[in-house]
Amino acid sequence: MNKLLISAAIASALAGAVATAPSFAGDDMKKDKADKEKCYGVAKAGNNSCASADGSHSCAGHATKDNDPNEWVYVKAGECVKMGGSLTPPKKM
Repeated sequence: MNKLLISAAIASALAGAVATAPSFAGDDMKKDKADKEKCYGVAKAGNNSCASADGSHSCAGHATKDNDPNEWVYVKAGECVKMGGSLTPPKKM
């Protein structure tokens, strides 16, 4: 009986520790995003950060060609234009 109680207590403690971990990661992600900007037109095929500006896909890693103006990646703030990218998506026609 004692082994069952000890096992349950350990499992409960571990579950609590795991449940709180994402909040710390989320705080770091917010801080990281503050130091970054979306940069259109510099993503390499398969290395975009998220959905395309033209709606052709909604996932990271789905860019089909290099430097597509509709694809974007996060870059260090202030670096996008230096890299030849744009801070805004192309205008829809």
